[in-house]
Amino acid sequence: MIKKLSLISLFTMLPASFYFAQTTVFAYLKDADGKPVEKAQVSLKGEGNDVTADKIGYFQFVDLKSGHYQVVVSKPNFETKTLEFDVTTEKRKDLGVITLYSTLTGADQGLVILDNGNDEDNNTQSSTVGLLQSSQDVFNRTASFDLGAYWFRPRGVDGRTGDTMMNGISMAGADDGNVDFGTWGGLNEITRYPEIAQNHAPSEYGFGGIASVINKYTKASEYRKGSQLTYSFTNRNYNHRLSYRFSSGMNKKGWAFTGMIARRWAEEGIQEGTFYDALGLYLGIEKKLGNHTITLNGIGSPYKRSTSSPNTQEVYDYMGVHYNSYWGWQDGEKRNERVRKGFQPVIQLTDFWNINKKSKLTTTLSYQFGLEKASRLDWYKAQNPSPTYYKNLPSYYQKKLYLNNLFYGPDYNGNASLQEGLNNTTNWWTNDDENHTQIDWARLYAANRGTKNNANMPAFEQGRAVYYLVNDVKDDKIWNAATHYTYDFTDKSKFILNVAYQNYRSEQYREVNDLLGADFALNMDAFAKESNGGKFNINETGDEVKKKEGDKIAYDYIYRRQEIKINPGFKFSTGNFDVFVAGLFGYTTNSREGLFSHYLYKSSYGKSADQNFWNYGLKGQVTYRLNGRNFLVYNGAYFSQAPYVSDVFINARVSNTVSPNLKNAVIDANDLSYVLSTPLVKVRLTGYIINTQNDTSVQRFFADGINLQSITTDGTVDSAVPSTFVSQVMSNVEKRNMGGELGVQVKLTPTLTFNGVASYGEYTYRNNPNIYLIADAAGVLNDIDANGNVVARNYKEFGSAYLKDYKLGGTPQEAYSAGLRYSSPKYWWVGANWNYLGHNYLDPAAATRTISFVQNENSNSPYDLTEALLKQTLQQRQLPSAYFFNVNAGKSWIIGKYYVLISASVNNVLNNRKYITGGFEQTREVNFDGLAEEMNSGHANFSPKYWYNQGISYFVNLQVRF
Repeated sequence: MIKKLSLISLFTMLPASFYFAQTTVFAYLKDADGKPVEKAQVSLKGEGNDVTADKIGYFQFVDLKSGHYQVVVSKPNFETKTLEFDVTTEKRKDLGVITLYSTLTGADQGLVILDNGNDEDNNTQSSTVGLLQSSQDVFNRTASFDLGAYWFRPRGVDGRTGDTMMNGISMAGADDGNVDFGTWGGLNEITRYPEIAQNHAPSEYGFGGIASVINKYTKASEYRKGSQLTYSFTNRNYNHRLSYRFSSGMNKKGWAFTGMIARRWAEEGIQEGTFYDALGLYLGIEKKLGNHTITLNGIGSPYKRSTSSPNTQEVYDYMGVHYNSYWGWQDGEKRNERVRKGFQPVIQLTDFWNINKKSKLTTTLSYQFGLEKASRLDWYKAQNPSPTYYKNLPSYYQKKLYLNNLFYGPDYNGNASLQEGLNNTTNWWTNDDENHTQIDWARLYAANRGTKNNANMPAFEQGRAVYYLVNDVKDDKIWNAATHYTYDFTDKSKFILNVAYQNYRSEQYREVNDLLGADFALNMDAFAKESNGGKFNINETGDEVKKKEGDKIAYDYIYRRQEIKINPGFKFSTGNFDVFVAGLFGYTTNSREGLFSHYLYKSSYGKSADQNFWNYGLKGQVTYRLNGRNFLVYNGAYFSQAPYVSDVFINARVSNTVSPNLKNAVIDANDLSYVLSTPLVKVRLTGYIINTQNDTSVQRFFADGINLQSITTDGTVDSAVPSTFVSQVMSNVEKRNMGGELGVQVKLTPTLTFNGVASYGEYTYRNNPNIYLIADAAGVLNDIDANGNVVARNYKEFGSAYLKDYKLGGTPQEAYSAGLRYSSPKYWWVGANWNYLGHNYLDPAAATRTISFVQNENSNSPYDLTEALLKQTLQQRQLPSAYFFNVNAGKSWIIGKYYVLISASVNNVLNNRKYITGGFEQTREVNFDGLAEEMNSGHANFSPKYWYNQGISYFVNLQVRF
């Protein structure tokens, strides 16, 4: 009887709503298997009214006036979904079937098909919006979470070739293009579920590059109403995470508030001598004003954490993969020299303006500011205090003995002291004598005390620091403005326009952190040829070069960069085709202003000339619907990319010198995918090719043995100091990344799912780029031009680096994963997957692949080498392949008004500690004779340094919502 009365009431009310030209909007909710989803909460954002889906997944809103609306669908154990729609003059609007994917099954999110209830082959009624944007398919999900944990990068491209955006604002660093995810560290629930355009596919929010474009709008009303408390326990960089989030929802007066605080901490992380302490803070305020919705967002993460060292294989063999050379005991506590701390909050004001039923405009003004500091030990006229300095290792003495035996014989009387040194260092490392295998802080303090009232030192230097801690500091002030406009011509065509502006100012300098008991540190170069040392700032006189804690030392300069990007786009559907075309027009200007006047570089002080670059580009995506379940998708891109400011200036710490042959990188990328999506099987098979030209790479490292020869005014050779910081520029770099990807998901039973992923790539250098080197302590390098005249140059040209066909390093070029997941109808799950990674290489050191490498400096002629011997000496290092086994499980409950979730994952269950995640060749021996000597001795002093996978790791998570 009650049901009949309800139906009578419904049909009685409908004519009245029609009479007042108001609309009823309705839809059906189903899961990935097509079953109804009941009791889901459906909220109409900004209207203050919620409904609950019934037993067949049906919900409706009645009496909606004309306008633009957003509906949020949420249910425990399902991912929250937000949809937008317009109401015009229709009396009933059918949103069709809305598919909700379970968070417990790991279901494919990359292909969301909104079906209007018609036959699946009626292509005019289905939309491939999930292909154009939204979240991740099985391949990208696995690559991110399972393979990504082992440093796998899809297609071999790094993060700075994409774009990560917050409320339409790019968060990529203007100095190097990298995104500092620590800015919102720990705020997982705030940044979850962004919109993603994968790889080089066009995005509605920005042009991007060849990695994905990710955008997250943080609107206070979009988060689930109520509170959420989360505690996590892990053995990774931190041990504990505790967070609390509260969301008010949108009230009747059009206000919504969301706040979150999270802390992550560890007294000691998985690496020896490391600690972690970070807060995550978020506050979002939203106000609805007519057709406008205004949001104010503040987000930031103050942190303090220490880091760990890469090491040579020799050190790992003695100490294991958790060894860290950056710490030592001081007063009974572990003290790490490498500590990073900072706080660079972001404040954003966003206006969402629904201009009319066809057009919307979203505008954000953003300001980011604050300091980042990274500490390290420095020293003046002293030996490197690192326990892994090559003279503190057994290999140093082993190599010396080998050479002496080779040239003088085993009875050479100079071998006795070497043998003693070998015995001592072997004993240190074999027995883990922490007075030698870790930093000896007491010795550093003693060395500094020894300079006070020391009659053997010049009076000017008495009390100076031999060893001291410094901070490398970034003081950023970044203004951003971005606007996102859309206009719907029809329900099948849409115009998009993004305009973004950035004003970046960053003062970067070194400051004295801790004098370690000394009175002052000298702002002078210990390697300078002048008897009193060269001043890093010649404008300083007298005692001004004596720096106290907090004073600036060594370098001080300002980066400035302004950039504007205009990104129009057009999307339309016709027949079986969906098309998205996007363009780019951009302008970038960069400059450096030196605040120290370096004793060697006249161009160090003052403002440089502006370095200007124009950008352009085109991206396109074409989706062809073979039918409702089979698709072909093509993505193409061709664009130029201005160099980042750190690549513009070859040695910014000491001069305004611009990198030679600097150009915009030019990139073309193409991929073609076949996509199958059925309730039981989902497949994506993709082939891709990415070409990069005119790229510039600047690397900075400390070098022993690099002699940058300079010509004096009388034509004689004068070599620079052999031990100094060096900047290396590779210009005109060409690269190719090509390969294939396969992602498969199969519902074996209603509760058991198989996920499989395969990635095969060939990532190579395609040419022999030009190499240039400059040393901090070398100053201007004189050379002889084509007419035989001595000319001053800011860098030394080393010619071509023969890198063609070498593999690009930094990521495995093959990866495979296979897993099973069981999801119980009673809301618990368990899963496991096997992962394999291979064909991983160290990036080749460019300086050892030049003509200079085979040039005998003593005879001014090439070494007598065979091609076979040279290839053997310069053979690229391939890192070991590895496989890993991961497991995960979880269970959720609804207890009254509380939702409780507990989950756990264990990576690398078999505790494989032989996998090298990355590393680099040491560029110390840059001629054949020295490197061959290293290799032949069997005891290389400058072998590559590696980072290892840290073995078994776990993550346990408890979440309560109320």
